[in-house]
Amino acid sequence: MKLTKKSHACVRLEKDGRTLVLDPGGFTEEDAALGADALLVTHEHPDHFDEGRLRAALEANPAAEIWTLRSVAERISAAFPGRVHTVGHGDAFTAAGFDVQVHGELHAVIHPDIPRITNVGYLVDGSVFHPGDALTVPDHPVDTLLLPVMAPWNKISEVIDYVRELKPRRAYDIHDALLTDLARPIYDRQIGELGGTDHARLAPGDSTGV
Repeated sequence: MKLTKKSHACVRLEKDGRTLVLDPGGFTEEDAALGADALLVTHEHPDHFDEGRLRAALEANPAAEIWTLRSVAERISAAFPGRVHTVGHGDAFTAAGFDVQVHGELHAVIHPDIPRITNVGYLVDGSVFHPGDALTVPDHPVDTLLLPVMAPWNKISEVIDYVRELKPRRAYDIHDALLTDLARPIYDRQIGELGGTDHARLAPGDSTGV
């Protein structure tokens, strides 16, 4: 597969002429979801789910479909009957030729006073894992981890321990729009030295093979 990093938590995966887009949210480029054959959304927070971007992608490609959890599906399914699929932990499906497994149930704790919402992660082709806003550990080896490095709900020690627990062959940063250029070298060094895996950061628009 070809993996292209978009801003913040969004990535595009391409294989055999088909495109899968994950989490095109409000911090992501306006056209991040355009051209998608399938879309996956991990949860309802606006930096992962932007209704306008999803609608644009579904309208541009009448064959495109979306798989997501109930809270997102309820907001968009009426406009696109039969094209919005509700999924949850333990489900498996094929989207535009990509085999997808769903792992996880809850968003990470932001603060005890803030109710937790549903969050799911997606393991694509048994290889690439996008956890959304949680440090979910799938019951399946992960080759390429899309690593949420900076959020109101995490700290770098948790990020490092998450990499250590999953033991992916490589990890690429996501969820990084709030990380300043001053902080990036610190995160790169600490995750790279302590995580125990091949860790890298792609700039928005950069691609790699996975």
